[in-house]
Amino acid sequence: MARGPLTARGPLTAPGPLTPVGGRRPRGPAVRALRSSCTLVAMDSSPATAVIFDLDGTLVDSEPHYYEAGRRVLAAHGVPEFSWAEHTRFIGIGTRETMETLRAEHGIAAPVEQLLAEKNRSYLELAGRSAQVFPAMRTLVEQLHAASYPLAVASGSSPEAVHAVLECAGLAELLPVRVSAEEVGRGKPEPDVFLEAARRLGVPPGGCAVVEDAPAGAEAARRAGMRCVAVPYVRGTETDPAFASAGLLFAGGQDEFDPRRAYDWITGGEG
Repeated sequence: MARGPLTARGPLTAPGPLTPVGGRRPRGPAVRALRSSCTLVAMDSSPATAVIFDLDGTLVDSEPHYYEAGRRVLAAHGVPEFSWAEHTRFIGIGTRETMETLRAEHGIAAPVEQLLAEKNRSYLELAGRSAQVFPAMRTLVEQLHAASYPLAVASGSSPEAVHAVLECAGLAELLPVRVSAEEVGRGKPEPDVFLEAARRLGVPPGGCAVVEDAPAGAEAARRAGMRCVAVPYVRGTETDPAFASAGLLFAGGQDEFDPRRAYDWITGGEG
């Protein structure tokens, strides 16, 4: 495993059909054919009054960092093989819930708090120095900020990780309201993190639009009573039933994501 700086197309890219929908796929005729088959599903177009962004896999391409951090922790506790395919099961799930599940599955003796601290420390080391923002997502954030929309981040990452990544990515000033799943009772797919973000923004849940990349996040938005823009990170998940509730689905992920269309849909335009 490479130890150099990680980029959106860096050495931790996973091969095969479990690679992200956007940003890390082979080019050529097969990709052009996939893009041509992608469709947007537009539903409710009533305007939102606030927007809540997921962080990892939505705003920034940090999943390779989380994969590597988890791989290091598991290896240190006697689990030498941890594949990208295994990691994709936990995309959209909070770090605590992820480590609780992995600890039980692999019979790790160390307490969850220790594993969580080790993973967060490793993740901060990786992501704190090279957070790669999806350019089109940055555009959407900047457009909404310029239009004075209340904005928040609701993430399964630790508060420290959320802060460090946003600072490194240059998004901290645009997204001052942040909620970590570690600050609420339950992580995604439960709605707690989104409901807390709405509370901090001072906006009713029904007035919020969520931007998400994972089925668990889309389901959490549905349970919170919020509209959702879905930009699937992992190829193949665009058909997950959880995304059926998304008002706007960019089935081709970041490759297809159009900030102008998302902005128009969020603000009550045609989308």
